[in-house]
Amino acid sequence: MISIIGSGLVGSLIAFLCASNSLDDVVLLNRTKSKAIGEALDISNAIPQNSNITVRGTDDYSEISNAGIIVIAASTGVYLKNRYEKTDAQVEMIKEIGKKIKTNCPSPIILIISNPVDVLTYFFQKETNFSKNNVIGIASSLDSSRFRYSLSKKLGVKQSQISNAYVLGEHGDSMVPIFSKTKINGKNVMEIIDSKQKEAITRGIRNYWKYLRNLISRSQFGIAKNTFDVIESIIDNRTILIPASVLLEGEFGEKDVCMGVPIKITSKGITEIQEMELDESELELLKKSAQIIRKHIQSAKLNAIAH
Repeated sequence: MISIIGSGLVGSLIAFLCASNSLDDVVLLNRTKSKAIGEALDISNAIPQNSNITVRGTDDYSEISNAGIIVIAASTGVYLKNRYEKTDAQVEMIKEIGKKIKTNCPSPIILIISNPVDVLTYFFQKETNFSKNNVIGIASSLDSSRFRYSLSKKLGVKQSQISNAYVLGEHGDSMVPIFSKTKINGKNVMEIIDSKQKEAITRGIRNYWKYLRNLISRSQFGIAKNTFDVIESIIDNRTILIPASVLLEGEFGEKDVCMGVPIKITSKGITEIQEMELDESELELLKKSAQIIRKHIQSAKLNAIAH
């Protein structure tokens, strides 16, 4: 069973992708029960005729006790200027969700897409004490999709011609596109672009969500499809290699912080954190990105104590 906590635009779209592809039974859970039930009723009409799966909505955590995968797409509100605007409320929310999941569902694989994703992934793992291999923040794969798209537009090539376009670190203003590993038709992108183009592409990826926000209310399709790809690989027990936010214990020289790094995922959760070789400037930027996330984690801890 796949459970999705949060029945807003993104949560419902992930449920739609899972149901229309007949992956498994889906339970939508929302604090407003009628919202979850309504979305489930609508999505149920997208189930293929020859499928045996079901989609239902609830506000009761006991109904997700058999979930093998739980997606957390809940939110306390919409952020406008940066992903940290509602950090304290989001951290309180993720802790409450963590307690309820732990009580009702002892060993699921958790996919977190709520923001600020690196901070929430950290607090969820600490609250539940679930294995770090089963708590994954999905965002850096979306940033990597945006990196690939930006390169294709800037250089006039198809996205299929671009490989190894990873974005690591924070899902925020310090995210690090890894140009040193990116190839276009097998040729390193650093042989094709200059430093000004590199800076413009980096700036564009970091501000991509703001461009979207100026045009539409929020992004939904990219993160939904990236999350669906992970769910599908887990259910099919097929290895997928993506950058995602996980708790680090010395990898990339970082400890006690969650940030986007390359990981392999199967039905068992994370099977490997892939420590790719980066150039010196990228390592330095990644270290700064980790420090920024750590600062936000510490600030949330202090604010929780103050309240």
